[in-house]
Amino acid sequence: MPKFVDTSPPGQCIFCRLVSREIPAAVVFEDELTIAFMDLGQVTPGHVLVATRRHAQTLYDLDDAEAAAVMQTARRIALAARKAFPSAGLSLLQANGAEGGQTVGHFHMHVVPRHADDGIDLTWPRKEPGGAILADYAERLKAALAESPH
Repeated sequence: MPKFVDTSPPGQCIFCRLVSREIPAAVVFEDELTIAFMDLGQVTPGHVLVATRRHAQTLYDLDDAEAAAVMQTARRIALAARKAFPSAGLSLLQANGAEGGQTVGHFHMHVVPRHADDGIDLTWPRKEPGGAILADYAERLKAALAESPH
């Protein structure tokens, strides 16, 4: 599992420095809330990172407007990537915290055009807990949602 490598303070992390143009990047799109740039470690041609302009470490730290803007920008980039780099599919990947596989401490989403035999393997151990346990999980989530301010 990747290590959580960048825990710099807000404004000093690599993506904040990229947003402020302290370091160069191949920026393909930006708006008031997001910035999209080429990943230095291209998994496939057209691999783009969509990040928030404001420093937010994880999804949990975004506000509703930022969360919506990231998905809108990711979709916009995906549509452009499909034209520029025709592909059979697409993966959107977003990780939070070390245990989730996050490697940069600034919220971002990967937009990755996909091809047969591209070497990407997204697998996890499937568990089937059964209907009663799934119903319990659903009730726990519903209760948490009811307590949420949104």
